[in-house]
Amino acid sequence: MFGLLIFLLGFLGFRSYQNAGSSKLDSIAVYAAPDSNFTHVWTAPSDWRMMYLKPEEKELVVYGRELIAHTSEYLGPKGSIKAISNGMNCQNCHLNEGTQPWGNNYFAVQSTYPKFRARSGTKENQIKRVNDCFERSLNGKALDSTSREMLAILAYIKWLGSDVEKDKFPKGSGIFKLKGMKRACDPLKGAEVYTAKCQSCHQADGGGLLAENGKSYTYPPLWGTTSYNTGAGLYRISNFAGYVKYNMPQGTTYDKPQLTDEEAWDVAAYVNSMPRPSKDLSKDWPNIAKKPFDHPFGPYADPFTEEQHKYGPYKPIKAWVEGHK
Repeated sequence: MFGLLIFLLGFLGFRSYQNAGSSKLDSIAVYAAPDSNFTHVWTAPSDWRMMYLKPEEKELVVYGRELIAHTSEYLGPKGSIKAISNGMNCQNCHLNEGTQPWGNNYFAVQSTYPKFRARSGTKENQIKRVNDCFERSLNGKALDSTSREMLAILAYIKWLGSDVEKDKFPKGSGIFKLKGMKRACDPLKGAEVYTAKCQSCHQADGGGLLAENGKSYTYPPLWGTTSYNTGAGLYRISNFAGYVKYNMPQGTTYDKPQLTDEEAWDVAAYVNSMPRPSKDLSKDWPNIAKKPFDHPFGPYADPFTEEQHKYGPYKPIKAWVEGHK
């Protein structure tokens, strides 16, 4: 009995020594500060605050949110209001009803519009911004600017940006600008990423998964006749890469990404190398010197090819532009 007591005391003493050593190691571990891009991000106003809106204003805001979430139910090929879009919903690109931080949200739209945009060479308002999405991302027709649907979408966008100061971009608005690679994006490597990470939802043919009602998509098409066209913002590889890095595959959040940067760039190249509807872009970028580095259609003010503008490497293009300002 006495021997057992001695053994237990010795064992407890050894464990205490181990724990003390572990605590000492923990105390000298290097602290890694969280990335400030993903802390204290802007969020949408809480629903309870709608109680301060006039009844007719609240009704429009709520309807606008419904249109963003279920666009195709109302304005798709089998829409109850009008058939003017491809069957995708606005929130297929503007996640979580346009409120997801770094998810192509609407937080800065109200604060920064009207504004001059080099793509059109004109000063654009919120109506133009909305209809660009209908004509490009939804590969459809412009929504009547005086319709209840347009007024509702505008009211919802205004509501989301109600706390944002004029001309300000709150942290987490839009799409994260992903750091570029030294090499060109590789669609073949991207195909491997797509098969492993994306295909189970968006399908092998990229055509997405149609919902049971046949009016919209459970998982949207990433290419093919019912996807976004060549004029859409996500057709730029840098936009698509930043978008998927912090939002895809399903379950990803901006603070817990699943893809590496290279995987995001490569899968963006793969998806945007696949066939999709084209759009007449002849009136875009009247000043060709203002085209983005990854705009895939010439002519350009610089000496680089369409191939390099689309897939990279982008650093030489950026350096040339910077040196010729």
